[in-house]
Amino acid sequence: MKYALRIALPKGRLFEETLEFFKSKGILEETFEEGRRLQVRMGDYEFLLVKPFDVPVYVENGVADLGVVGYDVLLEREPEVYELYDLGIGFCRLVIAGKEEMLEQYKKASFLRVATKYPKITREFFLEKGIKTKVIYLNGSVELAPLLNLADVIMDLVQTGRTLKENNLVVFEEISPSTARLICNRASYRNKKDEIFSFLSKVQEERPKEAIQPHQRAT
Repeated sequence: MKYALRIALPKGRLFEETLEFFKSKGILEETFEEGRRLQVRMGDYEFLLVKPFDVPVYVENGVADLGVVGYDVLLEREPEVYELYDLGIGFCRLVIAGKEEMLEQYKKASFLRVATKYPKITREFFLEKGIKTKVIYLNGSVELAPLLNLADVIMDLVQTGRTLKENNLVVFEEISPSTARLICNRASYRNKKDEIFSFLSKVQEERPKEAIQPHQRAT
């Protein structure tokens, strides 16, 4: 029997919470572990287990009909997809952080070196503030950058703030909250509308509205 929908899931931080959410809504009868299997068939759905930043790539290109992705990734990538629903899970914050003794200098700065894995969001944020930046792309352990004088500050996604605290860093400014969003391929929305609305009806308290807007960055 052919699956009704193919859904891209983010491996890592959001994975387990997403499965528990789907189980609570009756979409899954049971959860499964994040392992070496990258394709998992459960009932009417096939799940693809991919890296978080790859979820919108699979959805935008039609490999997956739906995907679960953090709002931080949507802001950075701005994919050509429909953003259907805020699942309200995986709450985090995009923040600027640095050494506490740098705070006053940060407030007066006209130029900053910023370490981040979100170069697009970073450039746009500081451009709006009229501050020139040298963006240093790092894919992990960004907290090291200000400690070793690679950067003045970092822009990163934080959940509890524990990692910042353990590395003697503090939040200077919050850019945006981030929660997990359900996104949809545009062609799938037209061609599999009944299946998609059936899926949405399970995660929403009421029938979803007909007017679904393409993803746009919040202003």
